[in-house]
Amino acid sequence: MRNTELFIQALENSDKELLKKIPKTDLHNHSTSGCSREYIKKYSSINIPKLGEKLKSMDEMHQWMSKNIDSYFETAEGRNLLLEGCFQVAKDDGVVVLEVGEDVWGNGNYYNGDISKLIAHYKGAHKKICPQVDFRFQVGLSRHCPIKLLEEWMEPFLMQDCFYSIDLYCDEFAQPIKNFKPLYKKAKEKGWLLKAHVGEWGTADDVKEAVEELELNEVQHGIAAANSPHVMNWLRDNKIQLNITPTSNVLLSRVESIEKHPIRKLYDYGVRVTINSDDIIIFDSEVSKEYMRLYEVKVFTASELNQIRLYGLESRGHHE
Repeated sequence: MRNTELFIQALENSDKELLKKIPKTDLHNHSTSGCSREYIKKYSSINIPKLGEKLKSMDEMHQWMSKNIDSYFETAEGRNLLLEGCFQVAKDDGVVVLEVGEDVWGNGNYYNGDISKLIAHYKGAHKKICPQVDFRFQVGLSRHCPIKLLEEWMEPFLMQDCFYSIDLYCDEFAQPIKNFKPLYKKAKEKGWLLKAHVGEWGTADDVKEAVEELELNEVQHGIAAANSPHVMNWLRDNKIQLNITPTSNVLLSRVESIEKHPIRKLYDYGVRVTINSDDIIIFDSEVSKEYMRLYEVKVFTASELNQIRLYGLESRGHHE
């Protein structure tokens, strides 16, 4: 109860420092883009600019990243700095469960196909920066890649016992969701938690189809489900959790404003939602800031936001 009281107090008093001390989860974080601009400037002297205006597409986001981030951090050493920054943000923000990982293509691109180096990189950064944080190692798939290559690249990951979950992301329309069923079947056999980005750009029906085809446990975003009472009821009845990132939805022009974010409607329909960061380096979106923004514009009460905080903790076996 003590954390509940402090969390509510922090929101009601706009006490951002206190808010950072309260345990919370980040279940939708893109690893090397989960670093802060301040951390990069401190440890590399590179000044990453703030996002000047809303982006209108994933292509625009990737162009911004290519220009402002990727050009500086193309090596394993550069990515290590970003990853350490991601863990540092989590530590400073009171995140007690963090799910991040590497895209399967990254093993060959940054680690010469040596999965042991990749694992050591992540575990080393975790141990160095925030060993007290419950780090859940995730495997990433890009929709842009041919299935045969994804199967080949995923094989070394399947041979390891340290991975917790799998996620599918990038352009929702790159190829049909059913194409990824063989990969998700293997992930399920391995016992991984099954997640996928869907319903950020697509429709409510796309969300339902993805959950059914891939047998998802959780959906990253899923906000399009708010357009269909049927799909929202179906998600609620099937206990499918949506890991939502409000600020990125606004800055990627998927939602007009925080005030009008459909997370409220989803919550009211009984869909279990969590609040997460997405790409901190782009959207300035640490989890505590997300909670404060939603509270300040009265999307939720402090008590409702605390319930959402507890949803995330409980979904990972952390109970207060």
